[in-house]
Amino acid sequence: MLYLHFKEKEYPLKMKNFYARHDRLYVAVDSVIFGFDGEQLMLLLIRRNFEPCKGSWSLMGGFVKKEESVDEAASRILYALTGLKDIYMEQLHCYGDPLRDPGARTISIAYYALIKVNEYDRERVSRHNAQWFSIQSIPALVFDHNRMVNDALEALRQKAKHQPIGFELLPEKFTLPQLKKLYDAIYQKNFDKRNFSKKILSMGILERLNEKVKNHSIRPASLYRFDRKRYKQLLKEGFHFGI
Repeated sequence: MLYLHFKEKEYPLKMKNFYARHDRLYVAVDSVIFGFDGEQLMLLLIRRNFEPCKGSWSLMGGFVKKEESVDEAASRILYALTGLKDIYMEQLHCYGDPLRDPGARTISIAYYALIKVNEYDRERVSRHNAQWFSIQSIPALVFDHNRMVNDALEALRQKAKHQPIGFELLPEKFTLPQLKKLYDAIYQKNFDKRNFSKKILSMGILERLNEKVKNHSIRPASLYRFDRKRYKQLLKEGFHFGI
């Protein structure tokens, strides 16, 4: 075994000199925030109120503080905009092109989050000049934020195939047509209604409630709820979710 010997008093000075020889960079986090309005997959954007690119549309982001991890920074920034905690959020990718931010040399770690559009704090969103956009009509964004959105969409589509994260975008109670519309919106395709319902019901992860909702059809639609406890139990038994 190799032992490194050094004088204890010299160690802090040597380390200080080592770090001082390297460039200092900013570290930021950016959040790709998805929602579902019942018809379309939506993206929450803010109108930037400072330079560079003041007035342009942007993802919600900010710098990582010295005392927090990047995950903590992402949660803090998401809460500042939406007022929501304990929501589905996943680290996406690190973006480090030297010229990505004209303001300063900044590395950004992007996350994507899934929220229910009827639960966020509208007052907070209004203070940040935020607005929902359909993913079909996303405006030009600052820096490399359009790339982040595209990467997040691909990550969401890959994850939603094998894990039931889509339920994070729905209200607690929903109908099968609502669930189908969600997956239609995520994948930008029209799933066959009968096959979709048959497949999702066969998984045994939905709890049918003794409630119905009136709609434009002759027969009121039954309401369902995602059974998380049942899903976790099925996972232990080797269950594989798949759309």
